[in-house]
Amino acid sequence: MGTATLILGESGTGKSTSLRNLDPQEVILVKPVGKPLPFKSRDWKPWDVKAKQGTVVTTDSWDVIKKVIQAASGYGKRIVVIDDFQYVMSNEFMRRSEEKSFDKFTEIGRHAWEVIKAAQDAPDDLRVYFMSHTEETQMGRVKMKTIGKMLDEKITVEGMFTIVLRTLTRDDQFFFTTKNNGADTVKSPMGMFETNEIDNDLAIVDATICDYWGLSNVHNLKENAA
Repeated sequence: MGTATLILGESGTGKSTSLRNLDPQEVILVKPVGKPLPFKSRDWKPWDVKAKQGTVVTTDSWDVIKKVIQAASGYGKRIVVIDDFQYVMSNEFMRRSEEKSFDKFTEIGRHAWEVIKAAQDAPDDLRVYFMSHTEETQMGRVKMKTIGKMLDEKITVEGMFTIVLRTLTRDDQFFFTTKNNGADTVKSPMGMFETNEIDNDLAIVDATICDYWGLSNVHNLKENAA
């Protein structure tokens, strides 16, 4: 069973920045939106289909992302990161916006479920990180941004994850929150994280998760991630 983690936050609050200390050789980064990473690195190279190597796959197709997750371990990758996961749903919705049937909401929800389920069904040593924007409900609760109430009635995304982190910015610094504040969907297993706020370093988060669940293949942390 793979480990799926959801990371929530508004644009510009450090989700993509948290990748900065991961080893690109052990990661596949799926980008539904073709935008540059917010840090300097020459090691995050586009995936080469013929050579079957590289790091970055640019696609918003749910079935392609599902296949990437299923194939990652075979390519020697231990981590898959899906940036801007909400666009997998919203882009499909926009492409199908002229469809009159409400069945499309059920189908889009099913497609999101399929991708998350692929992460859960992955080999034990694979960790999949889903990054997504947030939205506030009428009741003032902060949750993952989807494409509206009709899809939320089909699937409660956060309910499929054991770990849900949320970005926090303070004094020009980026953090992740690890505990529910009473008005969001943040959660983590008891004792996994020592504090309610941690540095937004995905390499350290990944190492912590591996240590907590006894995974032996913790990736090599870069020197400046210690």
